[in-house]
Amino acid sequence: MENVRLGKTEITVNKNGFGALPIQRIPKDEAVRLLHKAYDGGIRFYDTARLYTDSEEKLGAAFSDRREQIFISSKTGAATAEGFWKDLETTLQNLKTDHLDIYQFHNPAFCPKPRDESGLYDAALEAKKKGMILHIGITNHRLNVAREAIGSGLYETLQFPFCYLSGEPELKLLEGCRQKDMGFLSMKALSGGLITNAAAAYAFQAQYPETLPLWGIQREEELDQFLSFVTNPPSMNEELSAVIEKDRKELLGDFCRGCGYCMPCAVGIEINNCARMSLLLRRSPSAPYLTPEWQEKMKKIEDCKHCGACKKKCPYGLDTPELLRRNYEDYKEILAGKAF
Repeated sequence: MENVRLGKTEITVNKNGFGALPIQRIPKDEAVRLLHKAYDGGIRFYDTARLYTDSEEKLGAAFSDRREQIFISSKTGAATAEGFWKDLETTLQNLKTDHLDIYQFHNPAFCPKPRDESGLYDAALEAKKKGMILHIGITNHRLNVAREAIGSGLYETLQFPFCYLSGEPELKLLEGCRQKDMGFLSMKALSGGLITNAAAAYAFQAQYPETLPLWGIQREEELDQFLSFVTNPPSMNEELSAVIEKDRKELLGDFCRGCGYCMPCAVGIEINNCARMSLLLRRSPSAPYLTPEWQEKMKKIEDCKHCGACKKKCPYGLDTPELLRRNYEDYKEILAGKAF
């Protein structure tokens, strides 16, 4: 079993974190059963957020009777100290606990610091003194905010997208965390579903002892695969290296990561999926994306007002309207049988 130490938090768990965003999409009893199976299989770290609708409640239902045997991280997207306290109290109530192991600022556009206008960091410090949170972390998709958080010395963990599609900038973040003894939580370790070889994804993460990948799990077959890695972790070999090389050639560049920070759209376009539809169709079973429901969702792209709001909000600086246009044209060709 491979273990990860999350920096100065001293939290040490096996190299399988449970990303609990997807369980908001399944019924409560099914989610509880899945979480219990994860626990029985050895997974001890669970990551959720106030913004993940009922994800926290499902974790609370599953683990209120074994809270001291697991580690839970959650997040607040609050912009003020008042909002911070409201989120924290709701989160603790949902999780049926009196404390969080890690509480993270959820993708802020700036790096919260003591005595700034937001009051967020000061609120987190007070919550830590009260024992309501044990460690202060931050998540982000912006390199500049992540770099500032590392350099500030204020944070005990950083959660940032990191997978085998990452490059030198992300590796420098990892090195910065190593130097500061910060824990590193690998967000989007499967690149929002575009990486389909879990063994290759795990083997990549295994090369970096300080990373804790958070696998977004919704289905039992997905969980079974990651549970098998607890006792039989895959190591990098020629076959997995070839998979990674092929994926990097296909996916590196201007593609939508599906983070959703461009949302909501003024005209109701589901940007975080529509802007990467071509990749979804070619890297996973296509039938679910060719239904009348999805055809209607893609047709909404015709209503785009080109207001530029999504482009401004994209943390990767993508030309989102252009991505939508290209994906829609490709989608129509596939429906007409002219592609694939």
